[in-house]
Amino acid sequence: MTAVLIACAHGTRFEEGRVVVRELLEVLRSTAPAGVEVLEAYVDVHGPYVSDVVAVARERTHDIVIVPLLLSTGYHTEVDLVEAAGGLPVAPALGPHPVLAEILADRVRAAGAAPDDTVVLAAAGSTRPGAVVDVERMAELMADAGVTGPVVTAYAAASDPRIPDAVATARADGRRTVAASYVLAPGHFSRVIEKADADLTTAPIGADPRLATVVWERWRDARVPLPLQTVAHNGES
Repeated sequence: MTAVLIACAHGTRFEEGRVVVRELLEVLRSTAPAGVEVLEAYVDVHGPYVSDVVAVARERTHDIVIVPLLLSTGYHTEVDLVEAAGGLPVAPALGPHPVLAEILADRVRAAGAAPDDTVVLAAAGSTRPGAVVDVERMAELMADAGVTGPVVTAYAAASDPRIPDAVATARADGRRTVAASYVLAPGHFSRVIEKADADLTTAPIGADPRLATVVWERWRDARVPLPLQTVAHNGES
């Protein structure tokens, strides 16, 4: 019986963002454990929509896990994906996670940040309180990953402070600012971050191969073992 990981991204109207998600899906397929199939799905904007992908997968196997390609807790992870899953396991968002912090720290250094620059961890934002908790934890993990300057959190929408305000506050304190793009792919939110007028802005996380480690960890932790009677029945057939 094939196991299925449904990798569910948000969806975007920007083609460059769709390209990045497809690249990440290829990374996941190349690193998949034997017998595990990776299916593409989206929760908003465009298909294949996750509810449709779940319906197709259910026709073939009961061993299905939905892993959000989303960086923080939010309405999509807590409501939309749970409803679409219909009782199937839904893994937590990818962040917070030390591997994401390492990727962000690498992006900050690659952008040319100085050791004492203020890093604005620029997230999309959500009305769900858990999202703010997740992003604040990511700021702590970035310090653990070697970012030596202050790390402050800010948001493109829904939560405060907004990214331009955080940049302005750091600049008023006489510090150069680096906006660390805490978004997966180019799109609406990456453009908001770019317009925040930080001295330096990092690229989105993108299809970094290290993300596969996080995705497969989330899959393993969320996966529900098959009932013993199902295993026994399959062994007798």
